[in-house]
Amino acid sequence: MMQAPKLGNLSQSIAFDEYGQPFIILREQDKQKRLRGKDAHKANILAARSVAQILRSSLGPRGMDKILVSGDGDVTVTNDGATILQKM
Repeated sequence: MMQAPKLGNLSQSIAFDEYGQPFIILREQDKQKRLRGKDAHKANILAARSVAQILRSSLGPRGMDKILVSGDGDVTVTNDGATILQKM
């Protein structure tokens, strides 16, 4: 297993599945606290606004295409909101 760069204060490692695709193993998650109450609401609203901002330019009759590149280099060009969300 390779060491991955630090993600915030979490330590992580990179492992590979049987097809050679990398995935990240996060450690020390038991030390993380869940957001509750107003902080959870704020985080969810921020996430929803971010998704809406990404999708906004692809909607309507003058909607633009999005170019999505996966981790293994596959390129997808679409303006379909469902496809964009699935590939995120």
